[in-house]
Amino acid sequence: MNLNRKTMFTEWTKSISLLLVFSVFTGCHSRLEKEGKGSQIRDIDGNTYNTVKIGDQLWMAENLKTATFSDGTPIPRVEDYEEWASLTLPAYSWYNNDSLNVEDFGALYNCYVIETEKLCPDGWHVPTDGDWIALETSLGGAATGGGAMKESGLGHWKTPNTEASNESGFSALPGGYRSYNGTFNLMRIDGFWWSSSEKSWYGSLNTVIYRNLKYDGSDLYREVAVKANGFSVRCVQNP
Repeated sequence: MNLNRKTMFTEWTKSISLLLVFSVFTGCHSRLEKEGKGSQIRDIDGNTYNTVKIGDQLWMAENLKTATFSDGTPIPRVEDYEEWASLTLPAYSWYNNDSLNVEDFGALYNCYVIETEKLCPDGWHVPTDGDWIALETSLGGAATGGGAMKESGLGHWKTPNTEASNESGFSALPGGYRSYNGTFNLMRIDGFWWSSSEKSWYGSLNTVIYRNLKYDGSDLYREVAVKANGFSVRCVQNP
């Protein structure tokens, strides 16, 4: 009788130990899943952004919408078309000057904002051209990577939203852009995102590399634009 009790006690303690090990393992696994896929960052205005790891990089999975530099200084919001066209200082706007567009599509910043190096939350930065190249390399190259970056479906993108799978989790949206002359163009058709890397274009020293995605293709285009344009921004975590 005593032997049976001892055996039963031993088996019971083994079961408890296994249960504890399983609980610790699954608890850690769930926490890692949350931190890896569902982590968020917050900007100085209190806006929160989902993030996604692609290759060795951690990216924002939403367009930036802050109206304040990371040091607490307000970023000027410029609505007037002629004033925007004459700017050589930092500024941002909402598409069509309509605040209803900011929740989904974020803000449009000129590149003078990027040059301050104070736009992204602490520990993050506006991607360099090299950062963008690393991203597209992780997705198999610029010729097809765009499809893996675009939000799927037609909730934001114009039909046909070609080859949009969002397999990367980048969730790219077509926020359009604000031209250097102040006009707004291509919302729901194209998305434009700044890099922080300048590149001479036909002798001009006032041009910066950006990335472009289109509703009717899967390419991630690498182009240059003058700094007075207003484009979307995605921040990437510092290495």
